[in-house]
Amino acid sequence: MSYGSLLFSLIVGILPPLLWLWFWLKEDRLHPEPRRLLILTFFAGMAVVAVALVLEQATHYVFEKLGLLTALGGFLILFFWALAEESMKYMAAKKVALSKKDFDEPIDALIYLITAALGFAALENVIFLVDIVTGYGFSAGFMTGNLRFVGATLIHLLSSATVGASIAFCFFHKESHRKNVIWGLFFATILHALFNFFIIRSDGNNVVQILLPFWFLIIVLLFVFEKVKKIKKK
Repeated sequence: MSYGSLLFSLIVGILPPLLWLWFWLKEDRLHPEPRRLLILTFFAGMAVVAVALVLEQATHYVFEKLGLLTALGGFLILFFWALAEESMKYMAAKKVALSKKDFDEPIDALIYLITAALGFAALENVIFLVDIVTGYGFSAGFMTGNLRFVGATLIHLLSSATVGASIAFCFFHKESHRKNVIWGLFFATILHALFNFFIIRSDGNNVVQILLPFWFLIIVLLFVFEKVKKIKKK
């Protein structure tokens, strides 16, 4: 693989998540998070990709050995793959940021979960693009990069934002924290698994129709941010 191919994959893979991150950080411009912590969270999201891949391979191996690679088993394996990724993104944000004193207001949960998710998406994009560019060239890589900007990166953002919102809404109710995290991870996993299921089932067709509901959820997320900003300690 040439240095040009690698550089192309890095730029096209990482730039879209950084643009998304810039957009969402503006939602917290009144009390911005420490830049150092945001950078660490982004890289932590990248780091846990390796763990998620190992868990996904292990899941596939178990399902294959048990003869569960059926239609139902196919969705179940997508569920467990999504669960692995959602759990890892949450753990990245938790270990680096949510356990620190800078996590001092509800909106921070959304910011750090989204940051970890975009770090995860960035490295995942690069890995995917390296494979595409090596096999099919730069034009295919550019098209794939655009699709991942509106597809894979979008779902990572939305699913982790679901977990972030669940934490934000119980920020002043610590007794509900564990329950909210579990439910947040559950709904994030369902959302992620459904996205993957419909994308795989479409076989590359009707991508726009599949993405429309998820773009609608981006609008919903904007309203969630506004709601979270108004959460005060009673």
